[in-house]
Amino acid sequence: MKVSPMSEPISGAAAGAFGWKMLGGLAGIGAIGAGLASVVVMCAMTPRSAKEWAVGLISTVVFSIGGGAAVIQHFDLQAWAHSPIGLVAMLGLVFTCGLPGWAIVRWLFNFIEARRNATLADVVREVRGQR
Repeated sequence: MKVSPMSEPISGAAAGAFGWKMLGGLAGIGAIGAGLASVVVMCAMTPRSAKEWAVGLISTVVFSIGGGAAVIQHFDLQAWAHSPIGLVAMLGLVFTCGLPGWAIVRWLFNFIEARRNATLADVVREVRGQR
C-alpha cells in the first residue's frame, strides 16, 4: 500500500516543527522584524558612509530586539506567541521598536562629536542646563 505524503500527519507535523526550529522559533520572528526595520531605516535615512551604514544597521537591530522584548515583557504579551495572529502582532512590535534606534544613536553621536573638546563637567553642566 502506497501512502501519499498528505495522508501522513506525523511527518507533516515533524516537517513543520523542523521548519519552525530552522527559523529560530520566536527568535526568528524577532530577527525578521529587526531586519525589516533596518531596511526601512536605511531607505529613509540613507547612510553617508560604510561606517554609518554599519552603525545604523547594528543599532536598529539591537533596538528592535531589545526594545521589542522590553515592550512585550512590560505589557505581559507573551501569550500572543500561541497564535499566528499574535506572532504577527509581536513581529509588528519588534519592527516598530527598531525604527527610532538609528536616529537616537545618530543624535547621540552628533552630540558627542560637537563636544569633542569639552570636559565631562562641561557636558554635565550643559545637559543640566546650567551653562
